Amino acid sequence: MLKRFLDYLIMNQRDARPRWYIRLIAPLYQKRGRGSKIYCSVRMDTPPYRKFSLGRRSVVESFCCINNAVGNVIIGDHTRIGIHCTVIGPVTIGSHVNLAQGITVTALNHNFAETDKRIDEQGVSTKQVTISDDVWIGANAVILPGVTIGRHVVVAAGAVVTKDVPDNTVVGGVPAKVIKTLTPNPKSL
Repeated sequence: MLKRFLDYLIMNQRDARPRWYIRLIAPLYQKRGRGSKIYCSVRMDTPPYRKFSLGRRSVVESFCCINNAVGNVIIGDHTRIGIHCTVIGPVTIGSHVNLAQGITVTALNHNFAETDKRIDEQGVSTKQVTISDDVWIGANAVILPGVTIGRHVVVAAGAVVTKDVPDNTVVGGVPAKVIKTLTPNPKSL
């Protein structure tokens, strides 16, 4: 009962976001690294009972939505979340990651198996999403719950990533498949 009351005080249930007075104090509990920037048009749905962290010199560009209401959102150093992206936790994004515009990274899914109940009565489930260091994700790609993307990966524009992606690969398509394996340059060894 107390948990439900506290949740009511923190989250506006109709709007599914923290109440205005919680958003006012958000900079006090959000962890932001030195030189990081979150543009003023970003919708930060980050209640204080989950972790939000933005690394050093990282940027969340205009018109993004960052939501940690159902799981932590951790973003590494020197990472750019492009214009109009949506990130719904639990999500961990590494360092030196570039998300182009219009990307959805979501660890959230609505339950729907019970046919005698409405979908909105069945709650949600989450599966951690992990994007490793040194990743570039092209415009309008979708990263679905439970996916781990390895190091030095390129996800093509418009791809829908439904399964884990190994290190040093280029993936694309719906659903995303490995298009190319990237091999080290012998001159750099």
